[in-house]
Amino acid sequence: MDVIVPCFQLGTALGGQQVGWPGEIAAVRYWYEPHLERLHEDASTRLADLVQLEQIAGGYLPMSGQILDATLVAAPKQRNTNAEKADLREGRIPEDWQDKPSKLSHKDRHARWTLKFTKAKRQDDGTMPSSDLAIPFFGYKSHVSIDRKYRFIRKWKTTHAAASDGARLREGLLDKTNTASSVWADTAYRSKANEDFMEKQGFVSKVHRKKPHLKPMPRHIQKSNAGKSVIRSRVEHVFADQKSQTGLFVRTVGISRATMRIGLANIVYNMRRLLFLERLNASA
Repeated sequence: MDVIVPCFQLGTALGGQQVGWPGEIAAVRYWYEPHLERLHEDASTRLADLVQLEQIAGGYLPMSGQILDATLVAAPKQRNTNAEKADLREGRIPEDWQDKPSKLSHKDRHARWTLKFTKAKRQDDGTMPSSDLAIPFFGYKSHVSIDRKYRFIRKWKTTHAAASDGARLREGLLDKTNTASSVWADTAYRSKANEDFMEKQGFVSKVHRKKPHLKPMPRHIQKSNAGKSVIRSRVEHVFADQKSQTGLFVRTVGISRATMRIGLANIVYNMRRLLFLERLNASA
């Protein structure tokens, strides 16, 4: 019980985003402190290192605007009937599960199926397929906002995989502490509601513009999007780092545990990024 309660409190803090970076280091430190003396002889030295790391992280202010994007996070696939899927989409527990608590505990009622679109690869004969690929995907989606200057994850949110990217912009994903007001994102975030929201909140939209329906992309919009892509693409490095270094994959059941899993992965990325920047500064 002494171990479970602090761990649950940490998960609640991460899931509710009660703290942000670098406050997340403090949240993890408070949870880890009781275990230091039990696990390490040099507990006081290690604790001092964590405090110093938290202080150093506070010196990297969010600067130069922010970049928003989302990535899919796979979860164990569920084998449900069409009737069970319909109940889950409506937020109901299927009738056959209600009197089977052991089965219910192993069913993820929050993850969803979606389609992951990817560019088709060139064929062996050198020709390109006429259409791109749509791959079925089951799991969750990690939404993040990074600062342009240092590329720390400042804000984040976890949803099911089928959730819209653009709607999350108005759900606390924007960082008001950033010293600049520019916001970069892809066309999934371009909507009148988002543009009005950013203008009202004092942000400057650098969101990609969509191609006109059944019309060619105007030359000036194409050039504008290309210039924005140079900056926006930096967020892809964050997801690539997470999936290559930490093997980002949800093996738990339910969105609460998935949120904690993704939140811890975000903290690990930020700490690795902090150490990289410190080594870079030391060698300069």
